[in-house]
Parts: sequence; C-alpha cells; structure tokens
Amino acid sequence: MEIKRERYLKALVERMHNGMIKVVTGIRRCGKSYLIFKIFRDYLLAQGIDEKHIITIELDQRKNKIYRDPDAILDYLDTLLTDKEQYYILLDEVQMLEDFEEVLNSLLHIQNVDVYVTGSNSKFLSKDIITEFRGRGDEVHVYPLCFKEFMEAYEGDVYQGWAEYVTYGGLPLTVTMKTEEQKINYLSRLFEETYIKDIVERNRIEKIQELNDLINILASATGSLTNPSKIEATFKSVIQSDISLNTIRQYLEYLKDAFIVDEANRYDVKGRKYIGTPLKYYFEDVGLRNARLGFRQVEETHLMENIIYNELRMRGFQVDVGVVHKRSRNEEGVQEKKQLEIDFVANLGSRRYYIQSAFSIPDKEKEEQEKASLLNVNDSFKKIVIVKDVVKVKHDENGITTMSIYDFLLLENSLEL
Repeated sequence: MEIKRERYLKALVERMHNGMIKVVTGIRRCGKSYLIFKIFRDYLLAQGIDEKHIITIELDQRKNKIYRDPDAILDYLDTLLTDKEQYYILLDEVQMLEDFEEVLNSLLHIQNVDVYVTGSNSKFLSKDIITEFRGRGDEVHVYPLCFKEFMEAYEGDVYQGWAEYVTYGGLPLTVTMKTEEQKINYLSRLFEETYIKDIVERNRIEKIQELNDLINILASATGSLTNPSKIEATFKSVIQSDISLNTIRQYLEYLKDAFIVDEANRYDVKGRKYIGTPLKYYFEDVGLRNARLGFRQVEETHLMENIIYNELRMRGFQVDVGVVHKRSRNEEGVQEKKQLEIDFVANLGSRRYYIQSAFSIPDKEKEEQEKASLLNVNDSFKKIVIVKDVVKVKHDENGITTMSIYDFLLLENSLEL
C-alpha cells in the first residue's frame, strides 16, 4: 500500500514555478527520494506533463557518479533541454554534487526549468541556500511517517498501531517489516552504518566513542532539561571521560545538522523572552532513539512527549518549552516564587497553543498538577492537555481542553476541537 505523504506533496505543488530551488530536506531513509521521484513525479504525469520533460538524477547511485562533476551534469542537462516547454529537474542527494551551489544557480537562470533537490544535511544546505541563492531557495522538510501516515499502512487497530509506533517509530521501511527482529536489526544497523558513518566522515570526527556516548546520553534523557555543561558532568562522573565542553557543543550541532535530534528552547511566557539553557532534545524518530538504547528504555511517558513534539513540528509549528512563574505563600507565611513548566508552546503565525503531555490522569490531584502551569497563563490562547487514555474531548470551566493522543494525532483539526 502506498503512503501518500499528502502534506508534503501539497507543499511541493504550492511551490511549483515560483522561481526558486525547492530543497527537500530530512533524515536519511525518511522518504525524501520516494516523495520526489514517485509521488511528485506521478503527480506531474497526471497533470499531462510529457515524461521527457521530467529529468531525474539520483546522485547517490554509483551509475550516476559522473554527474557529481558540475560541468558534466550541466552538459548532460543541456542535451535534454531540447525545446521551450516547461522542464522539471529532480536531483537526489544534491550535497554529493561538487560545487552544487554554482550548478543550481546556473539552473536558476534557465527560464523553462523548475528545480527540486533533496539533501540530508541541515546546516550544509540551509547555510548555502542563504548565502549562495540569496533568498531563492525554498525548503520543504520531510519527517518520518507521522502516526496518521503510519496507520495508512499498518494492518491492525489503532491501539496495536500505537504500541508499534511508540517502539519502532515511523521510518517507512519499518512499516513493511513483519517481525520484531527485522525492525530491531534494521534500526540498529541504520544508526551505526548510515547516520554515525555520515556524521563521522562529513565532520572528520576522531573521537567516535564519545559521539556514541553523547547519543546514548541524549536518548536516555529524552524530554528532560539539559545543557552541554550537564552533559559534560555526566561524561566525567558516569563515563569517566574528559571530553571538552566545546567538543560536546560541536557534536550536538552535528546531530542537529543530520536531523537526528532537534532542540526545544525555554520560553518565559509572561516575560515574552527566551531563557536559554537548559533546554530539551527530542529525536526525529522515536524508533531510532529506542534502537540506541537496545530497546531497553521504552518509557511511553517520555516517548509520547517526543511524538507530540514531532507532530507539532510536522504541522509547521515553532515549538518551545514554556515557563511560567507562580507566587504563593509557604507554611510559614513567606511568599515564594515557583517556576512551572508547560511542555510545549506551539506558534504558527498568529496562532498559539499551550500544550501539556500527561500520560495518565488517574485522580483529581494529578489533574490539578498537570493543569497548574496552564492556569497561570493569563492570555486567551488555547490550552490543551493530551492524555494517553481514551477520552472524549472535553472542556473544563477554565477553558482547558483535554483530549486523547489518538484524537490529537489522527484528526487534522485536532487543535481546534
């Protein structure tokens, strides 16, 4: 069964003929190539585009090695552009093309071509888009399958699907695998043989063990506040490593650039300013996170939070960790200032949502605890608590909405319920 990836096809269609290079980014094996070479190409053909006017080159294929040379690929493309009709050029893993910025700039000067490229490195592409394309690069970031997409291909009910998704994540190939052994081996090998290898080779890393240790530390602390200094302390106390603070910062950047992790900064809601460290790191795919820990720490509480974060990012939101301050008096009558955390402050244009991830709310005390931070926000933006329990969407007297993780993930308009 084909997973349609409608969100990303729509994003590409909306950008057609806009005079910019469409750059499709994302972690390796998330489905970028399938998106442009199958889904988008099929769309073009369905619109009546002549097959000869759709030019595809997969630069990571050995047979196309010759086209990694900038002059060779430009000469080749020149032989294919034989008339004045519209052409669509689709290039896969463009970072493997030498001087790719110059090649893409050259293509921008040809009036009857529309260019789409994929790449697996955030910093490499985004930095060069800004400096070389001068605002003429348009990025579409592709994530692993969201839960709704996952369920399009999963043969089972939504509850079995959740158990599978929270364990093995949403990389498209895992959905097609029939056994747990296949999935575990695939995810474990992919991390070691593809992601780690890419980062090491691209950044010429010598301390490979320290990089692996850092990934494991981040995986164990998913959804917890941390910073490079705390990580350094963990290295010294637990691993007995003398890795420097600067090296940790560098490695964190490498992991973000490869789309393995993303960071959520802390935002003072009332003060309307960013606080800085500590912050939180989330994995772009929870299956990869679990693979790093040998599937020994599959705690649904933290993984549900990670999945909510990824879903919000897929929907286009900028996502921060919210902080609010509450003043109260202790038993001695002394006034205290307490800091409360909102799991996510999600912003998109003029829209904002305050979201709390609460795996379970078994009693009134737990409910009050989960809602405390939301009650201390004094604006009119929507406040939502997402629970694992199957519950009907409800709104309390303070305007706080409670909904299940299933409604949140499966309904397109879930934030408006």
